[in-house]
Amino acid sequence: MRKITYLLLICLLTIGCEPSDNTIEPLPKTFNILSLGDSYTVGAAVCNTCKFPEQLKDSLKGSLSQKDSINLSIIAQTGWTTTNLIGAIENQNPSEDFDMVTLLIGVNNQFLSRPFTLYENEFPILTQTAVTKAQGDRSRVIVLSIPDYAYTPFGQNNGNPEVTSQEINEYNAFAQNYCLEENITFLNITDITQEGLNNPDLVAPDGLHPSELAYSKFMERLLPIVVQKLEL
Repeated sequence: MRKITYLLLICLLTIGCEPSDNTIEPLPKTFNILSLGDSYTVGAAVCNTCKFPEQLKDSLKGSLSQKDSINLSIIAQTGWTTTNLIGAIENQNPSEDFDMVTLLIGVNNQFLSRPFTLYENEFPILTQTAVTKAQGDRSRVIVLSIPDYAYTPFGQNNGNPEVTSQEINEYNAFAQNYCLEENITFLNITDITQEGLNNPDLVAPDGLHPSELAYSKFMERLLPIVVQKLEL
């Protein structure tokens, strides 16, 4: 009996020491991204893959394994104010399990001369909604600054460009200060659009919105932040 037990023990030890070819591969991951906004998010006047959320999605693929994937959801439309975006989110009721949420809103509040107090009241609502949709994690939210359309042919020929820039700066200053107080990432991309007169390639063919090139510059600033936050 002892001999049999001894032989069994040797067999078990031998089997346990043999190298195994059965490596455990990590399970595929799906990263869900939600982008909220207006024409600057939906990519007015550029191709469907030219807008910054799509460029971000494509660029992130280089940091993922072949089995991982990215799902991009966009709630945005040309002409939307903060009020419109709040209503659209309520109607569509997206889930609350997004790994990353971007928010870029406010230019139409300014363009349509809505009271600034409206933005002061509704921007925090949208930001906190973004946090809720990002699994309640404020570190998963990125707010982008409002582009300055005064530096486009449209902006030069409609209204007062100096006043436009001044008002957009006020919107951005409020958003940045709020994000700082709430420990939410705020990304400035306004300066890119302020090169629109010096570099017409930054302006879309409609003479108003950012071009594919401008969106790629947005994405270049956004990408490393998202990679870090997603721990890719």
